[in-house]
Amino acid sequence: MRTLTDEKKNAILAAASAVFQEQGYERASMNEVARRAGGSKATLYNYFPSKEALFEAVVRLYSTSFLTRAAEELAVDNAAGSTLEETLRHFGEGLLSVLTTDRQALQLYRVVVGEAGHSNIGELFLISGVRDSMESLASLMQKYIDAGVLRAGDPMVRAKQFSALVTAEVDDLLLQKEMRRYSDAQIVAMVQDAVALFMMGAKAS
Repeated sequence: MRTLTDEKKNAILAAASAVFQEQGYERASMNEVARRAGGSKATLYNYFPSKEALFEAVVRLYSTSFLTRAAEELAVDNAAGSTLEETLRHFGEGLLSVLTTDRQALQLYRVVVGEAGHSNIGELFLISGVRDSMESLASLMQKYIDAGVLRAGDPMVRAKQFSALVTAEVDDLLLQKEMRRYSDAQIVAMVQDAVALFMMGAKAS
């Protein structure tokens, strides 16, 4: 029975992802999700009590799960004794690898950007993994600020500055119909540049 339950939940999430991408958050209806998932609306609500809860689950599964993994890997790298530069490179390469290859994650992000000004979708997106990953990155920054490796400053601002540098060269993907393809070597090079620029500006003198 557990397998069947998991299969139904996955079917609902797949159907919801498609509906959100096609119709946006505001126009998407639970009726349409239930229809595409091949079940009743009552069954849908047994799994997800609201459209907000369903959207958060979709985003966690298809769009921000890589951020959760990246946050976990930050802790692993930290425990393994990696340098700050090595840890930032690892985080950045994981981030860009998803942003430049996962069309579904990118499309869900477009939905969020397009509707954040007139609904609570932006907050739902933040609590679905983005905030946790940034807090983990900020904790790493705080560690190196305390150690005198980085200049004193707000660790969350440092985390946001680094993330912005990592994504600077691919931000225009949001505006393009077709995803540009990047090689592994290009991703490595972009992240290396981001780490170098960040350390140049944030490293303690």
